[in-house]
Amino acid sequence: MAEVAAHAGVSHQTVSRVLNDSPMVKPETRSRVLAAVEALGYRRNQAARMLATNRSGRIGMISAHLALHGPSMIAVAVQEAGHDAGYDVSLVGVSDFSRTTLRGAVDRLLDEAVEALVVAVAHRDATEQALSLDLPVPVVLVQGVSADQPMAAGIDQEHGALLATEHLLDLGHRHVAHVTGPLEWDEARQRRAGWRAAHERRGLLPGPELLGDWSARSGHEAGQRVAADPAVTAVFAANDAMALGVLRALHEQGRAVPGEVSVVGFDDVPEAAYFWPGLTTVSQQFSALGRRAVELAVRALEGEPAPTAALITPDLVVRGSTAGGPA
Repeated sequence: MAEVAAHAGVSHQTVSRVLNDSPMVKPETRSRVLAAVEALGYRRNQAARMLATNRSGRIGMISAHLALHGPSMIAVAVQEAGHDAGYDVSLVGVSDFSRTTLRGAVDRLLDEAVEALVVAVAHRDATEQALSLDLPVPVVLVQGVSADQPMAAGIDQEHGALLATEHLLDLGHRHVAHVTGPLEWDEARQRRAGWRAAHERRGLLPGPELLGDWSARSGHEAGQRVAADPAVTAVFAANDAMALGVLRALHEQGRAVPGEVSVVGFDDVPEAAYFWPGLTTVSQQFSALGRRAVELAVRALEGEPAPTAALITPDLVVRGSTAGGPA
């Protein structure tokens, strides 16, 4: 740090203020110091920073099922938002959310002196376990969140499913089938609730409900049943992987998409636009979710009271897999 100060022609204290993002430094002085940091390739010692400030500048995150699109995108979003806020993010992936596994992940992160925790929960039991944690640091929940939860950031899953189903009903389809996710997941139940609510609003009976497990294989199995039922003209799948399986089954059985059956997914994975046909789907705002989770953690660290969750509204992306229903 002394070399940076000498190179920039400022005091050691001024360099420290710039590195700690203090507002007490003039913009031109800040620019000069940052230029010196870059020129000298200076990297601040994290251990020294912890000793000086008694803060680690680190947020911990616990997540399961990182092979799935949603959990992996949430993890990336939290890491990016943490970096933008000046925090490193330590991620611990777990294979399940048993009490023992969760406690072990928490202990690992507390050993790293994290200042706050973000817990990405998906199962009903896991949510209850996370809420029961008695920890010395703030805890923010993401995934499967309801609007009345404090210290929680979430995407409005029910509204997203409502958008998807109403789009199909608006096109003239009368009974929309639904391929659910595993119903022990909060988000699967929330998406099913949105599908039901869309029909209830119009006084319609929903189409058949087919159980899936988030995989394309389960979507393909459900799609085979849909393809064998000429009364089904529209399907809402609870994620894009299952929608892909539905599309494959319909193509195999000669049911034209969207000529005979329209299909909507959920997630808007990067490949969705390249399905055949391009998949109409619900886009979740993962970046906004990451920012909100980190913002809640930082506000808690600054002593602000915990607000209740304001859910992020997803968007419907319309592509070629949906068209008008039967006359």
